[in-house]
Amino acid sequence: MFLKSPSIRSPKILKAANGQNCTMQVAGVCNHNPETTVAAHLDSENKGMGYKSSDLFTVFACSACHEWLDRHQGSEEDRLFYSLRALDRTHRQLHQMGVIKCD
Repeated sequence: MFLKSPSIRSPKILKAANGQNCTMQVAGVCNHNPETTVAAHLDSENKGMGYKSSDLFTVFACSACHEWLDRHQGSEEDRLFYSLRALDRTHRQLHQMGVIKCD
């Protein structure tokens, strides 16, 4: 059994999202406006009423994609596809920006 632990917080990761291209790019939803992009927390076992997922589990999302995500729109399959694709894109971007490092 996996025990829940406190979510990881990183102001650097959250701030890095500002002005970036949306990594979710939900077809027919995305507004492709970097001025509206923020770090959006994906669903996880730590997310619930009053609790956000770890900042390591955020993606760069424009206002339209963030709303789509928060309102649980689309099918479960679509949400999983767009979320995982965005997480991969976001982690690669954060690595390129030097915000996260891998040895």
